[in-house]
Amino acid sequence: MKLLGIDVGSSSIKLTVLDSQTGEALAKAQYPEKEMAISSPKAGWAEQSPEDWWANIKAGMQIISKQIDPKTIGAIGISYQMHGLVCVDKEKNVIRPSIIWCDSRAVEVGNKAFHSIGEEKCLKDLLNSPGNFTASKLAWVKENEPELFAKIDKIMLPGDYVAMKLTGTINTTISGLSEGIMWNYTENNPAKFLLDYYGIPEELIADITPSFGNQGEVSSSAALELGLKEGVPVTYRAGDQPNNAFSLNVLNPGEIAATAGTSGVVYAISDEQKFDPKSRVNAFAHVNYEVDSPRYGILLCINGTGILNSWMNKNVGTKEYSYEEMNNVASKIAIGSDGLVILPFGNGAERVLENKNPGSQISNLTFTKHTAAHMFRATQEGIAFSFMFGIELMEKYNGVDLKTIRAGHANMFLSPVFRNTLASVTNQPIEIYDTDGAAGAARGAGLGAGIYKDAKETFSTLKVIKTITPDAGNADAYNEAYANWKNTLQKII
Repeated sequence: MKLLGIDVGSSSIKLTVLDSQTGEALAKAQYPEKEMAISSPKAGWAEQSPEDWWANIKAGMQIISKQIDPKTIGAIGISYQMHGLVCVDKEKNVIRPSIIWCDSRAVEVGNKAFHSIGEEKCLKDLLNSPGNFTASKLAWVKENEPELFAKIDKIMLPGDYVAMKLTGTINTTISGLSEGIMWNYTENNPAKFLLDYYGIPEELIADITPSFGNQGEVSSSAALELGLKEGVPVTYRAGDQPNNAFSLNVLNPGEIAATAGTSGVVYAISDEQKFDPKSRVNAFAHVNYEVDSPRYGILLCINGTGILNSWMNKNVGTKEYSYEEMNNVASKIAIGSDGLVILPFGNGAERVLENKNPGSQISNLTFTKHTAAHMFRATQEGIAFSFMFGIELMEKYNGVDLKTIRAGHANMFLSPVFRNTLASVTNQPIEIYDTDGAAGAARGAGLGAGIYKDAKETFSTLKVIKTITPDAGNADAYNEAYANWKNTLQKII
């Protein structure tokens, strides 16, 4: 059977069609080729049009149709950017642009709720502060756009919206509600106490469907728009980071999935219901979460990873460097970048810094010593060290016992400097796989449709293409560089 994975990112829509038996990608598409627009009407705001996501899915399916017949697709899985808010009226029309993951407007709304409701209750029942997550974004709409709020029939996460466009049915998942901080782990139902505090009617929350299983079937109108066969089931849905972990077969305690695209994420699995008291790393229900067998996804997000590397690529140096050239010249600089330290915090409020937004920092720069190559290396080391900083919090507060790191062969993990630094400072091997979110969503569709009987069969065709081992001979140099970076960080937090 052919399986379609749809990955709705903030940069682009990615589509992959897999052969369920071989795991081979039969068709791929990415649209648009350049990044999707993010509107920022005010400083710290970030919005996208859900209608644009759907238009780009349609454009991507036109590309897919040139490679395979879309009517041969038998099941669909969806991955989507986490924490976004989509509001629709009774006619399923979008009421306002989606407030997406990197929007910072609701930070104070969530902080106030955290202290007013009580930190102990929030952490015990939600495992997090309400923070700058979906529930708080909705509360911001209620407070600041009451006329629009009054029109809302249902609120959704971005993946719920795409599923609605495919099937005509509005539903959500426990994993999705947990990422919006709308799931009560103590009572195992939507977090009514938080909704009540915000004055949000529980009726705005969609019905719950399993992450794996029939979540609705492609409608006649969607089939016509996308070239699909009517009635094809949507059988899997997950936020991008739980889905990325799933795509790397990260399902059990001690396993970690890491990504470093525009933003960077470390996503670890734990079976312990624990929390960071300052909510710097966040616990969500993983895709395989069950009440009797809980699996928590412990998420560290660093907003300024690949975007920092991209900024360096465009703005630093006396010539135009390709990313490969940047990696090459960075590799010739000694571990620790001759004392140069770069903190990758220049892309909005950082949860790992308690929602502070200090901006990026370049420290210890010496004009007579440091070059563009030093800047490139310090950037990649700084991103790896920010991952390590978060992993230390996970190990201390969230019951994570790190055993393995897995990543896709993409973005920052194409750089030997970055991946060697991360492997060495964590003292863990990194397994690199040729997979991505769209392929993971396609495999999820196969598991949800019953094509695969279990996770072992789902990932039987997924192969490690490279393993990065810690550089034991330079362990002291890496640890010294990390200590220098961490001391610099402590001065600003």
